[in-house]
Order: sequence, then C-alpha cells, then structure tokens
Amino acid sequence: MKDDSLILERQLSFILYVCSKETIRRYQSYLEELNLTYTQYLVLLVLWNGDNIPVNELGKRLYLDSGTLTPMLKKLETKNLIKRVRDTIDGRNVLVSLTDRGRAMREQAKDIPGTIFDETGIPEDVASEMIDKLNDILLKVK
Repeated sequence: MKDDSLILERQLSFILYVCSKETIRRYQSYLEELNLTYTQYLVLLVLWNGDNIPVNELGKRLYLDSGTLTPMLKKLETKNLIKRVRDTIDGRNVLVSLTDRGRAMREQAKDIPGTIFDETGIPEDVASEMIDKLNDILLKVK
C-alpha cells in the first residue's frame, strides 16, 4: 500500500486552500466594480440576509475575530454601506445594519455568484453537493 499522506496533492488542507484562493481571485474583478474586498462582500452577504446583527454574532458567522472585523466595519461605514449603533436594550452590544446604499448594493451584486459558477463550469447541483460536503467538513474541524 502506497503511503500518500505526505503528498501535497493528497492534502485536504492544500486542496481547500487552493480552491478558496482561486475562487476568491475570480470574485476580485466583479467586487472591484463595487469597490469591495472579498471579506467586505462576505459581511454584506450576511447583512443582506438579515439586518441589525450584533457585531459578535457577525464575527461568529464569518469566523472573524474583532481585531479583523472592527476595522472592516469601519471601512464599510465610511463607504456608507452599513451603520453601527449601540443596542438600546443592552448597551454592551453594537448592532450592525445596512444603510439604504448598502441595501441597494444587493441588486448590483446579485448575479456575481451565478457568474462565478458559469465561469468555472461547475453545474449547480454539483456545487450544491460540494457546499453540503464542505459544511460537513467545517463542522468536524471547528
């Protein structure tokens, strides 16, 4: 039996890393048109599907610590895409919500994921299966 545990192309971590890097690279030209980085886009994806979220919940959903998330939120706020307000019920929480401009950007971005899949030639059903399998892996590694 061949021991391939130390072969680069057989490393799950390597394949996930390269696929992620190359997929994010494909997004760049579309996101540049919106003046967004990929991580800023991820923040907006969360907010487009449920507004007025506590910062700590946003961090959990995106797997980002506050040291990474806070400066990004400040940039999105400067771009007038989000606003942060202290929760009136629990002043320890800061809530993040979309501005009108941030909500309107959803329409500009709505075709990006489909375009990326079209470019890669990955059929929608295969992509859906892959997402399910990768979510299973994520549950096991986190």
